Amino acid sequence: MKPGKGKTWTDKVNDPTKEPIVKKLEKDFTDMPAGGKMLIATPKIIDDYIRHIPKGKSANLTVLRKDLAAEYGADYTCPVTTGIFLRIVSEAAYEQLQKGASINRVAPFWRVVEEKSSLNKKFSFGSDFVVQQRKKEGIAADNPKKKSSR
Repeated sequence: MKPGKGKTWTDKVNDPTKEPIVKKLEKDFTDMPAGGKMLIATPKIIDDYIRHIPKGKSANLTVLRKDLAAEYGADYTCPVTTGIFLRIVSEAAYEQLQKGASINRVAPFWRVVEEKSSLNKKFSFGSDFVVQQRKKEGIAADNPKKKSSR
């Protein structure tokens, strides 16, 4: 399935016009207080992060957001765009698999997306793939370990 504007999911991950932005929050936003610096990442940044999670390990979104904020000199990473970008990365990886890519060549998004995540309902391919991949790698159901290193 293609996203809007004729771009594939993979095109959206690799869009060279997207750059990370760190902005100062003028008012409270979700779990972030006014005055804090918030990173708005890119799909490519999320993709790169996920590719560094070792096989059999997982990282939840809280860990991912903290790691990226620290890497980019921010206090927080935007939870809304992180969720959107994680979906883009996940759909792109599945799209690549459908085109014949090896499982070892795509971003292993199942290491971040938990089995009961609401994101699974949005995927064009459902949740079975996530469940199968987590099981194959021995990742406990909805109990991700903190990622020690990427």
